[in-house]
Amino acid sequence: MTPRRLHVLVTGTSSDAHTWNLVYLQLALEEAGHDVTNLGPCVPDDLLTEACVRLRPDALVISSVNGHGHADVARAAAMVRYDSRHDAMPIIVGGLLGTAGDPNANHAPTLEAAGVTAVLEKDDLPELMRLLAEFRATATATATATATAATAAAAATATATARELEGAR
Repeated sequence: MTPRRLHVLVTGTSSDAHTWNLVYLQLALEEAGHDVTNLGPCVPDDLLTEACVRLRPDALVISSVNGHGHADVARAAAMVRYDSRHDAMPIIVGGLLGTAGDPNANHAPTLEAAGVTAVLEKDDLPELMRLLAEFRATATATATATATAATAAAAATATATARELEGAR
């Protein structure tokens, strides 16, 4: 079965006005075979939450360049996760998350506690692609299992209906 295309929502944080990082991510993700909605820079938390509800993406990728990502992402992820419909949606964050020049991994415990699935280091596009390929394989397997179960259920219903009709004669 052909891997299912993921719908990836790409966004900047509420305080980050940088745009080219988001355009770069969108193009790289589309080239990798994903459908992408790019919300752009300076996205307020409530708009991000509403977009997740309306668009139901398979994954959320948040990029920060201004160094305030650790605070902005923690708040945004907690708001997105507040809605239980997004419990299983991966939230991946990367870029420059702090202003002190420390590794993004230093912010991982706080971000993961807020609901972030993966904290990537600056410029780690290969790891983002690896994670999305992993999520894509899981989504494809789930879709296949669901389709198989639906087919089996439909066949069982058709068989039962045929038996009922045969018995009614």
